[in-house]
Amino acid sequence: MNFVQRLRKIQRKHKSLLCIGLDTDINKVPEFLFEYGDPVYEFNRRIIDATKDLVCAYKINLAFYESTGEHGWYTVHQTLARIPEEIVTIGDAKRGDIGNSAEMYAKLIVDDYEFAACTVNPYMGEDSVRPFIKNRAQGAFVLALTSNPGAKDFQYLKVSGRPLYEHVVARAKKWNTLKNIGLVVGATRPKELQRIRRMVPDMPILIPGVGAQGGDLKLAIQYGCDKNGELAVINASRSIIYASGGEKFASAAREAALAMRDEMNEYRK
Repeated sequence: MNFVQRLRKIQRKHKSLLCIGLDTDINKVPEFLFEYGDPVYEFNRRIIDATKDLVCAYKINLAFYESTGEHGWYTVHQTLARIPEEIVTIGDAKRGDIGNSAEMYAKLIVDDYEFAACTVNPYMGEDSVRPFIKNRAQGAFVLALTSNPGAKDFQYLKVSGRPLYEHVVARAKKWNTLKNIGLVVGATRPKELQRIRRMVPDMPILIPGVGAQGGDLKLAIQYGCDKNGELAVINASRSIIYASGGEKFASAAREAALAMRDEMNEYRK
């Protein structure tokens, strides 16, 4: 089973395009969780247990964990072990380096952490991406057009009459021989998302930027899905995991996740 098949399977089983970002900031963890040895893991565990039937994926932004050193690595391992195996796990690390360095980054993310997929920066070319896509069962989401304001610094620059991000999309499509490459396209770029989906009708697209960042959910679904209403992975982080800061934060997260999943499904019809 290649990565695309695995993603379709869980999206169909859970009737969900929702990816929850476990970008857990220890400064926002409810105070009562500090009674536990690892409050970040305890927070993640409760979020996962409350939402695991509503999602197709969880995305872990490694910056929130690596910044705390060795203990953060342990928290990542514990968090991944709590996620049911059938659910796609995405290591949001945005790695991208020359071949031998990329091999070492891939060893950590793919072989050690065993994420089902990761995010990769393609700026240094194919050899910086190749180590992450050797196994057809594991995917890589190549940064194409991001949701941050600084995206306009480079991603829209015209190269041979086309914006740079379109060249990235075309090249990622060429690299996708094992059917395990996807793209990252921000929900704050709906017109461009529509164009990109037309360029890659059968590739997964990870779409951050809904929720707290203000991206239009309806347009993300309308333009991001394939012809079957699948292969869009809509990420929401803060709007779900911090739906409440109190002792019932997990149940509040479930309510927010359920509402978003159901809203997505309405737009898929």
